[in-house]
Amino acid sequence: MGAGGALPHARFSAQARLRALQADIMDLILERELEAGDPLPTEHELSAVLGVGRNTLRESLKVLQALGVIEIRHGFGMFVAPINFDALTDGLTFRGRLSLRHHGQEALQLVDVRQSLEAGLIAGAMDLMTPEHLMAVEEAVLRMEALAGAGETFVEADAQFHRRLFEPLNNELLLSLLDVFWQVYRRLYVELGGAGGVDLLAAAAMHRGIYDAVSTGDRVLAARRLNAHFDGIRLRISQAISP
Repeated sequence: MGAGGALPHARFSAQARLRALQADIMDLILERELEAGDPLPTEHELSAVLGVGRNTLRESLKVLQALGVIEIRHGFGMFVAPINFDALTDGLTFRGRLSLRHHGQEALQLVDVRQSLEAGLIAGAMDLMTPEHLMAVEEAVLRMEALAGAGETFVEADAQFHRRLFEPLNNELLLSLLDVFWQVYRRLYVELGGAGGVDLLAAAAMHRGIYDAVSTGDRVLAARRLNAHFDGIRLRISQAISP
């Protein structure tokens, strides 16, 4: 029993040490005030500074690369990675797709979060909306309407519409998060059967309604119509997971 019970503890200890080493590497990046694109110390220097072997160091570096913290360019070295949400996108996509095969909880929660972001921030975006911004938003609507009229889906135009709604806020983190949610939803959209059963003209009209509320400065109506838009997505997920 002693040997059998020690193995899980040993594995836990090894994982804990690797996590601690990853934290040490990130602390080193912060302490040296490195920025995105800056080179990291060499593996030899990191091993000496952190007091670990090269193999253990490489394990942690691979994890940090997967997390988007560092970028390893073979033949050039290691660098602080630019803002990268690939790991978050992949993780959320997997959880959302997995949930569609069970109770759909994570997929519905993703919709809840995105709905809260957009409906909650639309008033602030409208306060900063310029005529040029409005023209860009309507351009996306016109594209959706044209594609819907031709019986074609408009996934990219839809994503463009939502991004342009919030560009006035000049918040790159927000736009990146919206892109993450959109990429996740696009994969879930395929899982839900794509455009099958979707009324494209009605979907385009819903976006036109959101634009109309924004263009007239009606913050309450704009938020209400955004909420209704996401209610439709939520309903589709619920129908897909119903027994």
